[in-house]
Amino acid sequence: MERWGRVLVFSVLASVWVLPVSARAQDTPGKQDTHARQETDKERKQREKRLLKELDSQYKKWLNEEVGYILTDEERSAFLRLSNNEEREQFIEQFWLRRDPTPDTVENEFKEEHYRRIAYANERFASGIPGWKTDRGRIYIIWGPADEIESHPSGGSYDRPPEEGGGSTSTYPFEKWRYRYLEGIGNDVILEFVDPSGSGEYRLTMDPSEKDALLHVPGAGLSQLEAMGMASKTDRFSRTDGTHLPRGLGGTPARMNEFDRLELYAKIQKPPPVKFKDLEELVSSRIVRNQVHFDYHFDFLRVTSDTVLVPITVQVPNRQLTFQNREGVHSAVLNLFGRISTLSGRIVQTFEDVITRDFPESLLQASLQASSIYQKAVPLRPGLYRLDIVLKDVQSGNVGVINTGLRVPRFEDDKLEASTLILADLIERVPAKQVGLGQFVLGSTKVRPKLNQEFFPNEKMGIFLQLYNLKVDDKSHRANASVEFRVRKDQQEVWKTAETSEQLRQTGEQITIERLLPLNSLQPGRYKLEILATDQLTNQTILRTADFTVKPAVAEKIAEKKAPGR
Repeated sequence: MERWGRVLVFSVLASVWVLPVSARAQDTPGKQDTHARQETDKERKQREKRLLKELDSQYKKWLNEEVGYILTDEERSAFLRLSNNEEREQFIEQFWLRRDPTPDTVENEFKEEHYRRIAYANERFASGIPGWKTDRGRIYIIWGPADEIESHPSGGSYDRPPEEGGGSTSTYPFEKWRYRYLEGIGNDVILEFVDPSGSGEYRLTMDPSEKDALLHVPGAGLSQLEAMGMASKTDRFSRTDGTHLPRGLGGTPARMNEFDRLELYAKIQKPPPVKFKDLEELVSSRIVRNQVHFDYHFDFLRVTSDTVLVPITVQVPNRQLTFQNREGVHSAVLNLFGRISTLSGRIVQTFEDVITRDFPESLLQASLQASSIYQKAVPLRPGLYRLDIVLKDVQSGNVGVINTGLRVPRFEDDKLEASTLILADLIERVPAKQVGLGQFVLGSTKVRPKLNQEFFPNEKMGIFLQLYNLKVDDKSHRANASVEFRVRKDQQEVWKTAETSEQLRQTGEQITIERLLPLNSLQPGRYKLEILATDQLTNQTILRTADFTVKPAVAEKIAEKKAPGR
C-alpha cells in the first residue's frame, strides 16, 4: 500500500515532466546542452505566463488567491502544464492529500485550518483590500497565529529598546508578532508590521525605524546617544544596512544584522515545508435501513472569490434516540458520517463525528420533546455536488440516511453579493482564541441556526447576514451602505427599521449583520423577514428573505418546561 500511495502522489507531476526531460536528453552535450537548457527555462516561463492567462477563472483563482501562499514553485509549474480540467481536479485533490497531517483519518485538518485562516484574515485584517491580500493576512495564512503580539493600534509614545538605540519617540500604529519557533526558519522569530498612513493597512517591514513618526523631525525623538550629544540624528540617514535606526550603546544583536533580516524577510514569505503523505483508500458500505429520521440544512458564506464555506447542520429529535440508564444518567450515542462528492463520483470531502446526549432521570421525559443539533462547516468550490449523510444509533443499531444535491453558488467579484440569511436561536461573540473554531462559529460569532424557524413571543430571533463586494471609499477606506429590515405578514408591513454601515461591523469591502429581533410585539402566525442592502457608492442593491413563525403562547408555556436539547 505504501508503494502504491507514493506512485499515486508522483503520477500527476511525472506526467508533465516526462516530455521536457526526454526532449533535453536528445540535445548535444556540452555548451549546446547548456544553451538549450537556458532556452528551455525562458520558454517555460513564457509558456507558463501564457497558460495562466488561458486558464479557466476558477482554476486561476484557486492558484492565485486560495493557495498562492502555500503553493511551491514546482507545484505551480506542474499545475500550469496540465492539459485538461480532469487532470487539474486530480492535482488539487493530491495537493491537499500531500499536506494531510492525519492521512489515516477521513478529515484533512490542514485544509480546514487553511480556509479557517483565510476567513480569519478577511475578518480581522481587511483595510480597503480583502484581509487575505494584506501582509498580516499573508503571514497569518502561511504560519498561523503568533505566540505573542505587541499591538500599538494608535501609535503614540514609545520607549525604544536598547537594540533600537534607546530613548523615547512617537510612532505610527504598529504590531510586533513573535513566533517561538517556525519550521525551516528557527527560534524566536520577530516580525514587525507598520501602518504609516493610519488607514489600517499594516506593512511587513525589515526596518524597525519605519514606525518612528519623528524620524524626519529635527531634534525630536532622540536616542540615548543623541540626547547625550555623543551622536547626531543625521547619522541615521548614512547607514548602509537598510535601516534608519540610531546607534545604540550596546551594539547590534545578531538578529538585527542586515543579512539576517533580509534572509528572514525572504523565508517568511515562502510556502511552508510540505510533508508528503501516503494515500489510503476509503471504504464505504451499503445502507439497507432508514429508521432514524432527521432534518438538515446548509448555508453559504464566501471565503474567497472561488471558495465558499458551507455549514451543514443536522438536527435529530431526541425521541428518535435510544437511551441507556447508567447510574441515573440516561445516555444516547449517534455515529455520524458525511460525504460530499462530485456528480461523477469523485469524493471531495468526508467527515465523521460522535454525538452524545446525557440527561439525568429527572429531565429525561422533557428532553424527549427537544432535539440534538450538530454542524460541520466545509470549504467547497462553486458547483453541484452530492451530499450523503448517515446517522447510526449505537444502542439500537437503527440507521438514517439522506442523499441530496448540494448546489454551491458562485459569488461574483464585480457586483454586490450576500451570504445566506440565517435565522438563529443563539448569536454571541466568541473569544479571540476561538475565532473560526468549533461548531456554529462563523468568523468571530457563534451562530446556531433554528432549522424549523419557529420562535416564541418571549424569545429574540437572531439574524446573521454577510454582505460582500461593497465599494470602499478611496479616502476614508470604508464602505457606505444602508440596510433596511422589514417584517411582513400577509403582504402587510408590520415592522421596519434601518441601519447604516457605520452602525454595522465592517471589514473592508465586507459588512456583517448580527442582531437580535425581539418578537414580543408580534402576534402568533407566519411572517416574512426582508433585508434590503444598498451600496450607496455604486447604487447596487441586494435582497435576502426568510420565513419564520411565531408560535402561540400556549405552546410557549409547554416549551418552558422542556429540557434544553442542544
